[in-house]
Amino acid sequence: MDDNSLKVGSNEMELVDFRILNQGEDGVYEGIYGINVSKVREIIRVPHLTELPGTPDYIEGIFDLRSVVIPVVNLAKWMGITPPEGLEKDLRIIITEFNNVLIGFIVHEAKRIRRINWGDIEPATFASGSGTLDGSKVTGVTKIEGDNVLLILDLESVVQDLGLYEPDVEAIPHDLETFSGLALILDDSSTARKIVKEALTKMGFNVIEAIDGQEGLEKLEDLYGMYGDDISKHLKLILSDVEMPRMDGFHFAANVKEDGRFFDIPIVFNSSISDHFSEIRGKEAGAEAYLVKFEASTFYDEVSRVVRAHMK
Repeated sequence: MDDNSLKVGSNEMELVDFRILNQGEDGVYEGIYGINVSKVREIIRVPHLTELPGTPDYIEGIFDLRSVVIPVVNLAKWMGITPPEGLEKDLRIIITEFNNVLIGFIVHEAKRIRRINWGDIEPATFASGSGTLDGSKVTGVTKIEGDNVLLILDLESVVQDLGLYEPDVEAIPHDLETFSGLALILDDSSTARKIVKEALTKMGFNVIEAIDGQEGLEKLEDLYGMYGDDISKHLKLILSDVEMPRMDGFHFAANVKEDGRFFDIPIVFNSSISDHFSEIRGKEAGAEAYLVKFEASTFYDEVSRVVRAHMK
């Protein structure tokens, strides 16, 4: 890993900065958006697409990429934006992979790669006013040069809208081995927290929730205030997302493992990022396992393995 590579626990991410143009009454507005580089396979010009009948209008079609069929979503259409005319020759497709799903997104321009500290990213608590896009479709916002604002889109919600990714929490059997004690979950997505909480509750845990790494550390301090040095006898598991505003999962884990009060509490990452490098970074940060959201049987098997090992 060279000096310019992201270091584990650095609380930084790299984003592909891309643009969506909106034709308004007063001219063209340039929307600035980002997606984690870890989710980007490649960026290509728009190839010939085969249309799919009976699909939403924002699905432009499919194409074959080295023997893999890729569905393509037109982000402007999904966002309810009307682009200016004459963009066809400049369009790009960002090929992404998350939740073990490959999908392409048509954008108007792929600008550059930015390195941003998660501490500079604020949770999205607003409606953007750009067509149908609202705060629920944005995972974070950050200021860039010229007092411009970059929005980090929740592209996973598109995949769920398309029915390409359906969490299968019901697949966790009802007659499984159950555990006891507390589990702390960290995720900025209320939907993801609900899924994980349901799964862990079925496994017997009492669940405490945090929305990011910073609040996760605060929850740990609260628990230490209650249980002192016996905290690991009560808190059996920490399950954390990776991408979170203010403090990401890797930075959170590095802080936990460097703290003598908490270092022996097992951490499992549960992320939509499905590249091998992120799994390596998770292990380097001190996690006992790295899971890709959300396959129920794998989730149960790995969480059970980690908790049993901690109990020995």
